[in-house]
Amino acid sequence: MVTVDLLLLIGGLAVLDMLSPSTIGVTVYLLLNEKEKRTSRIFIYLVTVAGFYFIVGVSLMLGISTLLESVSNIFQNQTISWTIFLIGAILFIASFYVPAKKNADLPTPKSKRLISIIILGLSTSLIEVGTAFPYFAAIIILSTTNLSSMEWVSILAGYNLIMVLPPLLLYFIYLLFGRWMDKPLKNLRESLVKNSGSALSWIMCIVGIILIFNSLDYL
Repeated sequence: MVTVDLLLLIGGLAVLDMLSPSTIGVTVYLLLNEKEKRTSRIFIYLVTVAGFYFIVGVSLMLGISTLLESVSNIFQNQTISWTIFLIGAILFIASFYVPAKKNADLPTPKSKRLISIIILGLSTSLIEVGTAFPYFAAIIILSTTNLSSMEWVSILAGYNLIMVLPPLLLYFIYLLFGRWMDKPLKNLRESLVKNSGSALSWIMCIVGIILIFNSLDYL
């Protein structure tokens, strides 16, 4: 059964995932550099990213559910809770050792063709999904609930919609203010480049704490 507490928890993780520097950075680049077909390119990029994450989430949920069913007679719930606790503890400790990326750069499309935008969306998703700790935490939490397929699929879809809200918001703000947004967007992109390592560190720390506290009652 979907509860308010569960939705708030998953929603909080989705808000953390909104801080993805690559997704926001690519959107800023497209806003600043694409004169023609700006809208279609941005939406194709965001649909590619959200679609990729959604497919990964559904695949992981199906795989984890199958795994849990196959070992349910061997492991007790407490073992699963300890596993979640240890994952949270590892993320929390590792967050203090994330190196700062002094010369990091954000991805940009190789050409102006639409296929290049799709490839960019897939490539940034492949890179980001390896460090999508809030998303993985949400999947772990969902896999320990007794939700129906329709319920957790809907939650994953909502999660990915929330995840791409900042780029969408930037797009609509740019539509309202146009060139007045050029300088703030350039400053935002520079800030994303400088602070990408710091953002990852904070995300790992917060996700670790969430997993730890979410598992304490079942240890």
